Amino acid sequence: MILLGQILVAFGTLSLVAIGGANAVLPEMHRLVVEVHHWMDDATFTQLFAMAQAAPGPNILAASVMGWHIAGPAGMMAATLGMLVPSACLAWIMAGLTIRLRGNTWMKPAQFGLVPIAVGLIAASGLIMAQAAGTSWLSFLIIGASTVFVWRTKHSPLWVLAGGGLLGLVLL
Repeated sequence: MILLGQILVAFGTLSLVAIGGANAVLPEMHRLVVEVHHWMDDATFTQLFAMAQAAPGPNILAASVMGWHIAGPAGMMAATLGMLVPSACLAWIMAGLTIRLRGNTWMKPAQFGLVPIAVGLIAASGLIMAQAAGTSWLSFLIIGASTVFVWRTKHSPLWVLAGGGLLGLVLL
């Protein structure tokens, strides 16, 4: 029961700062589950995140899969509720406040100020996942090539997933 409470508090805290979605708090999620609580190692974290991203559905699946790994079905429920309930309550309160303060001159700059925060959090997530995925020159080459491919071409990111799957089959 203590473990479920720790999971609920850890993911609940993350949800309150998840500007940009669940992927934006990935570095802090990694720090909590790998370094602070030692619920899993880097490789397991990376594999669970990749599995959650490959499945259809929202980014919240990453937290659910982490919770499942930590404490089974009850852990999945604790992590999912932790990621959903606090942020949903905060969004509901902020939506009402935003509507009430709609005409204020400082409202637009405050909203635009959140954009670089979200971009920075998501970029940090990418760096953490790249570090957790591996430290060999080949993994950095694959990560770099994948990033450039998605960024600079108009092709679907699914091609990167397919290529990564084929590389995984060949290299393992």
